[in-house]
Amino acid sequence: MDFLSTKNLESLSKNLIEWSPKLVAAILVFIIGFWIVNQLVKVARRYMERSGMDKDVIPFLSSMLSVLLKLVVAVSAAGLLGIETTSFVALLGMLGLAIGMALQGTLGHFASGVMILLFKPYKVGDLVELDGNTGHVEEIQVFNTILRSPQNQRIIIPNGQVTGGTITNKSAFDHIRIDLSVMMAYVEDFERIQEIIVEVMKATPKVLNSPEPQVEINSFGEYNINLDVYPYAKPEDYWAVYYGVHRNIKAALDKQGIQITFPEYEVVKVGG
Repeated sequence: MDFLSTKNLESLSKNLIEWSPKLVAAILVFIIGFWIVNQLVKVARRYMERSGMDKDVIPFLSSMLSVLLKLVVAVSAAGLLGIETTSFVALLGMLGLAIGMALQGTLGHFASGVMILLFKPYKVGDLVELDGNTGHVEEIQVFNTILRSPQNQRIIIPNGQVTGGTITNKSAFDHIRIDLSVMMAYVEDFERIQEIIVEVMKATPKVLNSPEPQVEINSFGEYNINLDVYPYAKPEDYWAVYYGVHRNIKAALDKQGIQITFPEYEVVKVGG
């Protein structure tokens, strides 16, 4: 066949001989270059850890440094193969633009992740409310924030939704007020109920004595008086206090024979 002619084989052999050194050099640049990049990234990561840089930022900066340096290696290898680096960079730019247009939402989450890592509205371990979800921050990724809910569920929230809404950081200060509500019958004495509930809160583990727990009247319902109950706790003890105070108030009111009033209905049998 024509394509297996002696002339074609000679031309192919000549091209292979000419390209072999370039190809071998490009492969060596890739292998050695990527190894050097990995070593440099490890050194940079150790330096960042020793410098006391925030542990949430270190993985992000390390990955960005790795990508940029490996891109430099790829451009250098392309140059050894005879590919014009300007054209190669232009091609990468066009490819990046196309990917960016296709992934606008994803890039938005990326930009939001950068903002969160830089401005630190919350950090790992904080109790937060994000996009209507409450939980402890388990991980801050470039694209998502991961929460652990009180039900021990893993909640993944895109960072774009986080920065586009209200961020409530319940761990921003050294203590937090926990808002509870209790109903009191109209026949009961408020000062007596107030005293019982305050004593219950003071006796509940992890409730702080300063600021002092509070009990006040919120509103008057049709059948009960609605009370606001405010214990204070450290942010990490939020749920322990939330459930503990509820449980202990119920036990204390039962012990004192205090009941919540509900409407009573008389069922009248008609006919027969």
